[in-house]
Amino acid sequence: MNMRLRRLWGMIRKESLQILRDPSSISIAFIMPVILLLLFGYGVSLDAKNIPLGIVVEQPDTATQSLVGAFDRSEFFHPQRFAAIQEAQQALAERRIDGILWLRNDFSSRLLSGNEAPIGVFVNGVDSNQANITKGYIQGTWQAWLQHFAAAQGRALDLPVVMEQRIWFNPALSSRLFLVPGLIAIIMTMIGSLLTAMVVAREWERGTMEALMVTPLHMGEMLVGKLIPYFALGMGGMLLSVAMALYLFDVPLLSPFWLLMLCSALFMLVSLAIGLLISIVTRNQFLAGQVALVVSFLPSFLLSGFLFDIHSMPEWVQIITYLVPARYFVAILQTLFLAGPVWPVVLVNAGAMLLMLVILTVLVVKKSYKRLD
Repeated sequence: MNMRLRRLWGMIRKESLQILRDPSSISIAFIMPVILLLLFGYGVSLDAKNIPLGIVVEQPDTATQSLVGAFDRSEFFHPQRFAAIQEAQQALAERRIDGILWLRNDFSSRLLSGNEAPIGVFVNGVDSNQANITKGYIQGTWQAWLQHFAAAQGRALDLPVVMEQRIWFNPALSSRLFLVPGLIAIIMTMIGSLLTAMVVAREWERGTMEALMVTPLHMGEMLVGKLIPYFALGMGGMLLSVAMALYLFDVPLLSPFWLLMLCSALFMLVSLAIGLLISIVTRNQFLAGQVALVVSFLPSFLLSGFLFDIHSMPEWVQIITYLVPARYFVAILQTLFLAGPVWPVVLVNAGAMLLMLVILTVLVVKKSYKRLD
């Protein structure tokens, strides 16, 4: 037993020195998370603010000025005045504005007489998501102003339905609180899968695998000795990412830290197993890196729910997402950070990752043997 520990420690030390001598490993583990978090935390936002909105008022008066003022005061719009609807339409076609609010010359007279006073709304539909957001913000601003206008006139606004909404978990609707926890899963996927995909392939390419095979090391000892330093590297990157999320981006952590660490360690083991399996099968660093990108990183980025809602995807794509480990970890992260320890969510997704780990471990063991062929 003592000899096994000495062999294992020697392998861990060898792989740790290899990591320290390889600047790319340190960069992927610690520099890349900082860059990605800064990019997504500050540079990428799913929130729509300062939308350039063209406003055309054919007959200015008190009512139209009041309505236009509501759009001026809104943080969601950056209004621009146009004298005629043709000018505004030209600006919309040239992508200088994203929408048009058109108040015709009979707007105030029909409003004051109690009849319907329609407003014209044009929205750029090239980006369907942005178009829906813009349309919803215009409608919300218009309804809020209409209620205020009715109250100023001393009459009740006859609305068949009045919505009383409550927003759970992210009351400010900040996309940063949604993106940053999910990004931790993407970072850990890159550290675990990409780096580990090189470990065995590198030995084959450099011709050092033959030297390792003639040592008393068992295959299991060699693989565990290679994985432990990368596990520590990945968890270090995770801790750095969590620290930035908490103290730089003010993302709340509403769950015990030990639970976050436990789930992160489980996901890191799954990512390491994927990378190790790729490395054993390919035996080529370049090919291993390409396969890791296609099999691990891209599905994690696109099919995990990090950016795109899984329920909005076609049914056959939703089925594929069940094969993506990051899908389960993203759900756990967003729950632990924003909602707290919701155990049904945590246990179901952690159980799925544990099942994946068992299957991947079996595949790695079957593919690992001390033979040159």
